[in-house]
Amino acid sequence: MSMPSPAERYAAARRRNHEAKTALASFRELYPFELDPFQVDACRALEAGHGVLVAAPTGSGKTVVGEFAVHLALQEGRKCFYTTPIKALSNQKYSDLVRRYGPQTVGLLTGDNTINSEAPVVVMTTEVLRNMLYAGSDTLRGLGYVVMDEVHYLSDRFRGAVWEEVIIHLPDSVRLVSLSATVSNAEEFADWLVAVRGDTTVIVDEHRPVPLWQHVLVGGRLYDLFVDEEQQKVNPELVRLAREEGRFTRISPRGGRNRRGMGRFYTPSRVEVIEKLNAEGLLPAITFIFSRAGCDAAVLQCLHAGLRLNGPEERETIRRYVEERCAEIPPEDLGVLGYWEWLEGLERGIAAHHAGMLPTFKEVVEELFARGLVKAVFATETLALGINMPARSVVLEKLVKWNGETHADITPGEYTQLTGRAGRRGIDVEGHAVVLWQPGFDPRALAGLASTRTYPLRSSFRPSYNMAVNLVGQFGRQRARDLLETSFAQFQADRAVVGLARQVQRNLEGLEGYREAMTCHLGDFEEYSRLRRQLSDREAELARRGKQQQRAEAVASLERLRIGDVIMVPGGRRQGLAVVLDPGIAAGLEGPRPTVLTVDRQVKRLSVVDFPTPVEPLARMRVPKKFNWRSPQARRDLASALREHAPAEPVKPRRGHSLAADDPEIARLRKAIRQHPCHRCADREEHARWAERYWRLKKETDQLERRIQGRTNTIARTFDRVCAALTQLGYLDEADGGELTVTPQGELLSRLYTELDLLAAECLRAGLWDRLTPAELAACVSVLVYESRQPDDVGPLRLPGGKVRDTLEAMVRLWGRLDTMEKDHHLDFLREPDLGFAWPVYRWACGHRLEAVLTDSDLPAGDFVRWTKQVIDLLDQISDAVPDDAPVRKTAHAAVDALRRGVVAYSSVG
Repeated sequence: MSMPSPAERYAAARRRNHEAKTALASFRELYPFELDPFQVDACRALEAGHGVLVAAPTGSGKTVVGEFAVHLALQEGRKCFYTTPIKALSNQKYSDLVRRYGPQTVGLLTGDNTINSEAPVVVMTTEVLRNMLYAGSDTLRGLGYVVMDEVHYLSDRFRGAVWEEVIIHLPDSVRLVSLSATVSNAEEFADWLVAVRGDTTVIVDEHRPVPLWQHVLVGGRLYDLFVDEEQQKVNPELVRLAREEGRFTRISPRGGRNRRGMGRFYTPSRVEVIEKLNAEGLLPAITFIFSRAGCDAAVLQCLHAGLRLNGPEERETIRRYVEERCAEIPPEDLGVLGYWEWLEGLERGIAAHHAGMLPTFKEVVEELFARGLVKAVFATETLALGINMPARSVVLEKLVKWNGETHADITPGEYTQLTGRAGRRGIDVEGHAVVLWQPGFDPRALAGLASTRTYPLRSSFRPSYNMAVNLVGQFGRQRARDLLETSFAQFQADRAVVGLARQVQRNLEGLEGYREAMTCHLGDFEEYSRLRRQLSDREAELARRGKQQQRAEAVASLERLRIGDVIMVPGGRRQGLAVVLDPGIAAGLEGPRPTVLTVDRQVKRLSVVDFPTPVEPLARMRVPKKFNWRSPQARRDLASALREHAPAEPVKPRRGHSLAADDPEIARLRKAIRQHPCHRCADREEHARWAERYWRLKKETDQLERRIQGRTNTIARTFDRVCAALTQLGYLDEADGGELTVTPQGELLSRLYTELDLLAAECLRAGLWDRLTPAELAACVSVLVYESRQPDDVGPLRLPGGKVRDTLEAMVRLWGRLDTMEKDHHLDFLREPDLGFAWPVYRWACGHRLEAVLTDSDLPAGDFVRWTKQVIDLLDQISDAVPDDAPVRKTAHAAVDALRRGVVAYSSVG
């Protein structure tokens, strides 16, 4: 290797001398390790005045770049806002920055907490920054940098639009630092950032600082998934095992899942998995279980098995820390919160982590895990969102999860996000991902998941009612439309149009070829095939009408049901004999939703979907007036009585009448087809096959052309429809020239940031809440924020009586009118209000003890606290939105005071 020339040595010395005087040089001194090249490149770009987008794997140290933005802001005497998608991340980042810069320099704004909000560095949720931008908050003065952590969250269909609103509305003088997990379209996202924010440097790094090895645990043996360092070749031993297991299952279906019969093929228990990892030196580990109940059950299984991962000194350290962190919890609440079982698990080095836990409990688990005092955590996927809890190993029990609608395979992006937790930087030489063997396991499918790095960023942006009034108020109609046209959603739509147009051109060439292939010497075969097509379309349309008629009859039959009717549920997972506990007549626009008890003692809430044909009561039985569906004994007694009403013969469903038999249009088309010259062609069916291809491709082409038309200015056209709806309702006022202004009611709407913003504004305008007590107001407001996790499997709804019930009925009717209005304007923003939290939040606001509220509601403590805090947040918004003399203002303040007590009042910042 040749020595550098004198000129090269001089240039290098000048560069080192220059860097010694930069902010990056002083920043590097804060870290005990050398920064990676991608971190250095991003920091240099930021110091040079560029915005930056950093896309890198989980655990690679992206946040160092965000921390450099904080460092730059403090050196320059400017402000830096550090934003995250969830409160837990904000709390964690606040604690990190306080440790470095001190509590006087760092503030926190999450909705739950307001700490030192005028500090030069403020950590906040992205929603808080969005609200500040719309309100023109004075806190924005002097803002120089904004860090958007986990920016790939803008794909989230519920809250993703907030990222785009912030990026679009931030002043040009603010430098943006976007931190993202590795996404496959980082360049596309960066191109958009350049278009809306100016000069942006893209730093993409796919290198994991800690190598990740993939394994499969089969019985008691750990196999490598790949047999080469490049992780491309699947272990042939695993492929052979999968083949053997499949052969064994076909020979002995019942024995296929039997541990003794299968020998080494069995799925190890959770206790065995932890013991195996401990023996292999692979703890601490996070086991992802896509179920809260499964996480809690896993901890209990380990406790009952006597598993201990900690020694006496560690147990003592844990107990002291837990007692210090939980000192504020009233002793009478400890039992209902499961404190003692939770503490016992922690002392043994075992814990769960999920959204149903008390926030304080989750934070304690995170801290003890980070300190190496908890060795095994059973977690839901929410832990993968960015909370700093890396492990030596990550275990996935299954590769299937419930996505809210169905059980679906996890995607390569989700697999990468989950397993990315494995391998602690600076601690572990390598990380390990372990997947448990399950019946029907396919090693090649797992290899596909593990080796695919496709995680595209897709915009979920659309203009809401609140956004529309804020935009019109700040910028006017045309400027607002122009701003929305700069969204990432429209950017992606416009790019997609180019590809769609190319496909249309190819299709048109194909159509010409099909037209030639179906040419018939007897006549116009395109005309003949059109008649055949019209006939099949007409038959399909009448079949649909028949189904609609049958559905209407089914709804009518459900409306006639009464308490005590014995019915047969015809199909699906609720099939079988059942007795009606609550007819559910007032369920909403989707029709009645009766609650029933089945013969196997399950309480289910049904809908019209469960009844493809009308239902007729088979018998009538007595249901006790105060029947308690939560009581196992009461369910057992009623189910036993129900069995006596089972019919001797199977109940046959009613058959619908075919509408096609008497339809004159079908008769006309059949006659025209028979009389057409091409009908007599010997090659008719050969021509017809080409014609079928022609019409299929033409339908596809027509759809593509409609998509092109629909994607052009799609965001602005949605905005126009939203504005038309708001003008109709009086939130916006349209002048003769078409310019819009915000009315006083619109000003109120502009301060309500909730999914059901328009319904909240309409309730205030109608005075529905004016005469309510604080507890009654809390109950009514809860239906605007709460969403039950399993709406179909609930018992009869319990609601407060009196004014609350009347007000809730009025709110549901009001939502129905707004839903109809939305359909008229081709909009779909307002989900149906969910009444499931009204009773527990009402009781809490009335002063009932935590144990009574939780026992009566079947809600986990964490869910109860989270939903109550969201109710408090909306009550605060309401009190700020209405005039000072409005009756509801004082009530909202009192409701907040009544709710903010006990577990709800505990600070979530350690």
